[in-house]
Amino acid sequence: MTTTISKTTNALSTTANETTPLFAKDYNVYINHTDAGGIVYHANHLVFFENCRRDWFGQLGLNGYFLQTDDGQVQHFVVSQADLQYKRAILLDEIINVRIDKVELKPASIIFYQSIHRHVSDSSSTDHTNDNVNAKNSLLSSTKIVIACVQNQVRTEPVSHDESDTAVASASPMRPIRVPKKLRDALQEAINQPINAQ
Repeated sequence: MTTTISKTTNALSTTANETTPLFAKDYNVYINHTDAGGIVYHANHLVFFENCRRDWFGQLGLNGYFLQTDDGQVQHFVVSQADLQYKRAILLDEIINVRIDKVELKPASIIFYQSIHRHVSDSSSTDHTNDNVNAKNSLLSSTKIVIACVQNQVRTEPVSHDESDTAVASASPMRPIRVPKKLRDALQEAINQPINAQ
């Protein structure tokens, strides 16, 4: 069973399929994000998307890297798929708005639909048609990112039979594991009271 978490816009929206993001936050673009031409390096789009997810988890009171199951096992997430579409260049010293538009919960993974928009300054205009045009023109990139919930199978083994050698951790392959109930419940609740940090 797949649970889709999203929030529809209010009556001011002129597009039926438009949605209000579950979470949005502004970020500054610094020189370390860009290449020699002052354009954000393509891989750094992923950095902004991850920062946004981490900030959303933080607002929900969750640790975005490590989670503990009911029986005390430690789980974490790995990105198993990332599909990106680049629309427009992000430039040095811009302020960008990074969003979580929709989330789908699967038994052992979470699918994030995210987007980056050029920051549009607030306007006193009440022309919502122009607002929608600006919103469409502001899209810089979008992504579908699948993060899988996994658990490492780690055991300690000696390097050799020599007592002077220390033990080292040997990890076997990770195994998928169900998304913890606490996280699932928190995400379910987030749609009822969406957090829109700026």
